[in-house]
Amino acid sequence: MHVLRIALLLLLVIVPSTIVHIVPLLAVTLLKALLPVAAWRRACNPLLTGLAESWVGVNNFLFDHCTNTRLRVQEQACLQRDGHYLVFANHQSWVDILVLQKVFNRRIPLLRFFLKRQLFWVPLLGLAWWALDFPFMGRYTARQIARNPALARRDIEATRRACDKFSAIPVAIMNFVEGTRFTPAKHAAQSSPYRHLLKPKSGGVAFVLGAMGQGLHSILDVTIAYPGGAPSLADLLGNRIGEVCVDVLQRPIPPELVQGDYQNDRAFRVRFQHWINEAWSDKDAAIARMLAVPPQVADHAPTA
Repeated sequence: MHVLRIALLLLLVIVPSTIVHIVPLLAVTLLKALLPVAAWRRACNPLLTGLAESWVGVNNFLFDHCTNTRLRVQEQACLQRDGHYLVFANHQSWVDILVLQKVFNRRIPLLRFFLKRQLFWVPLLGLAWWALDFPFMGRYTARQIARNPALARRDIEATRRACDKFSAIPVAIMNFVEGTRFTPAKHAAQSSPYRHLLKPKSGGVAFVLGAMGQGLHSILDVTIAYPGGAPSLADLLGNRIGEVCVDVLQRPIPPELVQGDYQNDRAFRVRFQHWINEAWSDKDAAIARMLAVPPQVADHAPTA
């Protein structure tokens, strides 16, 4: 029955909605590229964003009306539709992305994720992410970078190019700071000092703050917990997720962390890592508290 439900949602709603939104999105992107007129290109940006938010809105409708999943959302934030944010969160599942979009769609600017370069080849979606200027990163290992230091500079340059594009528009830059999804095996391999989290990788956050810190309003620190365990997309589509807990904390951007050379200044890098490690300790404690609260019926975030 679950398999049939998933197949029907995919065939009747999700795939058609994706095609309907992505085809015009790519058409606008092509026109934007072919007509090198600044005013036209600026006019294209809200069209592209509107198409993406409409696609997310359809997914949010399915979340509300085709699942019994409850969102327990705690917000300590004043959200602005035209704000400029760095958003970071822990990462356990592909469902995290849909949860983030459910909470934030049309409440802050479109979330733009740092993506692994391999995801460019995802049918339809890879082209859509490229059209929306999502940064594609190599995500190289420490061993690969040690053999070829130029690989690290590739991701730095990709971050800088993305930040240059984002500086002219309202933006919410999304970063999963752990760099990969949490699993018990990865947690054990890292000897992570946190109970519910992998070690944070602070380089991406440092590069964004260094490139855009003066133009960002604040940081939205998002913590996601699944009382029933980390789910899959199939669990969501199959209506097998009972509750999702989300905590949104708005953090000021420390001025001393905006100006600094993370790559070459060791003292600055240590200070930055200390700051992100403290934030991660707070997040680990928040997850423990969220998982300790008995399940309850909670209001969804505003539907978009």
